[in-house]
Amino acid sequence: MNQSFRTAGSDAGTLARERAVAVALIKEGERREIVFEHLDELIQLADTAGADVADQVIQNRANPDPATWIGKGKAELLHGVCEELEADLVIVDDDLSPAQARNLERIVERRVVDRSGLILDIFARRAKSSEARTQVELAQLNYLLPRLTGAWSHLERQRGGIGMRGPGETQLETDRRLVRTRIKHLKSELVRITRRRATRRSRRSDVFKVALVGYTNAGKSTLLNRLTGAEVLVEDRLFATLDSTVRRCALPEGPECLLADTVGFIRKLPHHLVASFRSTLEEVLDAELLLHVIDLSQPGFEHRMQIVNQVLRELGAGETPVLHVFNKIDQVENPALLAHARQHCQPAVLVSATRDVRIGDLLEGIAGAQSKDQEELRLSIPLDRYDLVAAARRRVRVVEEHTDERGYHLLVACSPEDDSDLLEAMREAGCRVLKSGDR
Repeated sequence: MNQSFRTAGSDAGTLARERAVAVALIKEGERREIVFEHLDELIQLADTAGADVADQVIQNRANPDPATWIGKGKAELLHGVCEELEADLVIVDDDLSPAQARNLERIVERRVVDRSGLILDIFARRAKSSEARTQVELAQLNYLLPRLTGAWSHLERQRGGIGMRGPGETQLETDRRLVRTRIKHLKSELVRITRRRATRRSRRSDVFKVALVGYTNAGKSTLLNRLTGAEVLVEDRLFATLDSTVRRCALPEGPECLLADTVGFIRKLPHHLVASFRSTLEEVLDAELLLHVIDLSQPGFEHRMQIVNQVLRELGAGETPVLHVFNKIDQVENPALLAHARQHCQPAVLVSATRDVRIGDLLEGIAGAQSKDQEELRLSIPLDRYDLVAAARRRVRVVEEHTDERGYHLLVACSPEDDSDLLEAMREAGCRVLKSGDR
């Protein structure tokens, strides 16, 4: 297998676009419309990676062929299609074993890229920060390690000498050892990244944390820009943004929250990719509320919701409260679909991030989730402790406020558990802290 990767973080925009043939397999019991929906997604992924799909080849088999995935006869037909279209590569809508990829390449005489390889190539293009590049490189090497057999042209050479395992060590064994050493180094670097992230999160432990999650291209970055004024890249392509972004978001009649954008999920997201990006996805685990952004204009949106929910469960975030955000309602022509969305999931809001439709409803939904487990307290603060008044305004939602000769009097909604340090500081300063109904 002539496997090659774009260097993580490189700009592939200067490379000429390639011509590709997409291949899908309809197995026994699978619905054709679902397979074609997945194939359309593969074509979008290819476009993001810099390839134009010139044709599609579909194979019907009870099970994948162990040797070539689609069978030798279909592989030879695929070779003819590639010759006629002068295609540069073949993109397969599934994960291939190293042997399947090598055998298929020998027959079609073209590079063969499977679904995981294609996603990794896109991530390498989109990775900008040093953290994202580290995570992408680790995922690439984990993917490449079992595929090294056909990745080099010098595998039969013998190498010996100082630093080698022995005079009979092959170049393949040396390459594998070098890759494993690099993987070990990258894992150590990700441990340091995780520690830095944990330190940053601890500094904002007193702020309500919200994470945007959803299928790729559902509109998460557009929504982040709309809610916070951020300038995150927005593009109508899968995985347009990769690096996570955290911004402060003002809420109506209450303290602000932190809103984190995360990498989009997708069908068959490679497990080694999820493992590599765990430090980024810890923003999801640390969130107190998840905004599950759903593209309501996308056919089969319910299936995509199931994929996101499955990934969240795998990450350990299956029990985190969720507010379903049905986006792109301006592109929905059937009013019955809007009613179905409202009934399908609760709680839910219907918005259009690009047209600023019902964004106020979303902000109120976030504020409502923030105050769900809160109770109202009456605070009486001395006149010389305005610093505590300012702290209360930053940390909790102030329902009512007035001042007289005895001090500042606030009715606030807060969580005694999460805001215990603030309440303790007030008690130590001689403030009265009473439940709303107490006198």
